[in-house]
Amino acid sequence: MESFVRFVSMAPLLLLLALPFALAGHDYGEALSKSIIFFEAQRSGYLPSTQRISWRADSGLHDGKASGVDLVGGYYDAGDNVKFGLPMAFTITMMSWSIVEYGKQMASSGELGHAMDAVKWGTDYLIKAHPEPNVFYGEVGDGNSDHYCWQRPEDMTTDRRAYRIDPSNPGSDLAGESAAAMAAASLVFRHSNPAYASELLTHATQLFDFADKYRGKYDSSISVAQKYYRSVSGYNDELLWAAAWLYQATDNQYYLNYLGKNGDSMGGTGWGMTEFGWDVKYAGVQTLVAKFLMQGKAGRYAPVFERYQQKAEYFMCSCLGKGNHNLQKTPGGLIFRQRWNNMQFVTSASFLSTVYSDYLASAGKYMKCASGNVSPTELLSFAKSQVDYLLGDNPRATSYMVGYGNNFPRQVHHRASSIVSIKVDSSFISCRGGYATWFGRKASDPNVLVGAVVGGPDAYDNFADERDNYEQTEPATYNNAPLFGILARLSGGHSGYNQLLPVILPAPKPVTQPKPSQQPKVTPAPASSSSPIAIEHKLTASWNAKGNTYYRYSTTVTNKSAKTLKFLNLSISKLYGPLWGLTKSGDSYVFPSWLNSLPAGKSLEFVYIHSASPAEVSVSSYTLA
Repeated sequence: MESFVRFVSMAPLLLLLALPFALAGHDYGEALSKSIIFFEAQRSGYLPSTQRISWRADSGLHDGKASGVDLVGGYYDAGDNVKFGLPMAFTITMMSWSIVEYGKQMASSGELGHAMDAVKWGTDYLIKAHPEPNVFYGEVGDGNSDHYCWQRPEDMTTDRRAYRIDPSNPGSDLAGESAAAMAAASLVFRHSNPAYASELLTHATQLFDFADKYRGKYDSSISVAQKYYRSVSGYNDELLWAAAWLYQATDNQYYLNYLGKNGDSMGGTGWGMTEFGWDVKYAGVQTLVAKFLMQGKAGRYAPVFERYQQKAEYFMCSCLGKGNHNLQKTPGGLIFRQRWNNMQFVTSASFLSTVYSDYLASAGKYMKCASGNVSPTELLSFAKSQVDYLLGDNPRATSYMVGYGNNFPRQVHHRASSIVSIKVDSSFISCRGGYATWFGRKASDPNVLVGAVVGGPDAYDNFADERDNYEQTEPATYNNAPLFGILARLSGGHSGYNQLLPVILPAPKPVTQPKPSQQPKVTPAPASSSSPIAIEHKLTASWNAKGNTYYRYSTTVTNKSAKTLKFLNLSISKLYGPLWGLTKSGDSYVFPSWLNSLPAGKSLEFVYIHSASPAEVSVSSYTLA
């Protein structure tokens, strides 16, 4: 959970010399796998059958209900149980950017499917949070009441109110970041799931238009976010950030023009930054626009884009300690921005350095800093040094990724990991009871929060592994998201990829880790035509809207047996639109709430709408009376 973050200081910062210590080789592939699995511990909603973090269970199942909208799903941001829209969207953008740049390396290590699943868990929620073009739900839960309690997500008794932005209550930063997230994610799914990618782009363009037309800071409209995720930088950076991602996703000249015409007035060419994160996006915008320039796409805006690039390199030089205003570093060599969750800035800066080094290498160029020229290799070496420090090459020999190495934080400031799993002990944990029984324990967490990157050490490399030391021991999704790309790059190498050419992601390896069904006496569905359950599809209507053709499908499920069908579990894949007539249960669908069984010879019907061919419906399991 983030608190106030100061805007960037332009004053020179003291650069401290790094202490020498023994360096050990790291298994970046293992770290990549663990950095991704952490997101499964942060899931809200109905958990899927492929869930690997087995100590978590379904939670937040009524989110949005009081507001008449389905907001079940998404991610908890950190060690609490609130769903904050701005950091969640930034997390999704950075996961997507990692995959766009280094998806091939992820595929070679077998992690691309898991990474894409992590993105989709977030974008599925963002779609739900955007029920109308100019309405977006930006928070579920309230930080104040949530922090008063120490409960597992599965036991939550705190207020789950939903907060939204609309034309009367604008939030350009929130809408802009969410547009960037969906545009970036559309690139991830462009080839493997084109209908879903198209749906994401539709939402992205609508959210950008909303953000640009109705301007305002989101925390003025959703004031409960101010204490935790206050938008100090304003919204101009998010508008430029969204335009950059929409241009990359669509090649639409409108967004390139937006970057060119507004770069000076909105700070894109003016702000020389020394931080990049969920609040301040300028360095990210400047890096992307520099990529467009090196790709030869700037056209008549080349002079403007060159100024963006100068500021991108200002950031990189500051990270290296070779600029005019350098980042502070700890004695052990870690860049240090602030006391509270400093590691978020480490991973984000390291990611920008990694991709920019590859952009430069692809263009055959180097970078000019105040103290001299810098090669792409030197920039990548800096990013590697930061990741190596995070993984254990530091004065304390501590890994700040939980579960990696032998010496890692054991008392993480995280409600779910610090309380016994509900699957082990289903006894209800009360709001204050969690503090009395679990928060103050001086023992290791009962559940290992594998892959979580915690806040990290202070300015002198000191770290206290204590649960109440939230500034150092609390993890966050936006700490991990940029690591996807860096770890994939360090693990898989480069192999001559040209980072300035369009990337086509390979097909992800299928994930085959189903969880055993918890329904009693369930019979697997026979594969033969003798199955007692018949499924029939029909196309019942079609129409055109805004250049797209939409189809209404009707599916009839008939009980052909002589017995009553007491339980039915349907698997539905390639479903890209709304469905009526069934109840979703995890990854599957079961009888609707008004139907307890299906007598012999009877049928039930459900319908769905989307702009693609029919979904694939199959019977996963059933029970006959």
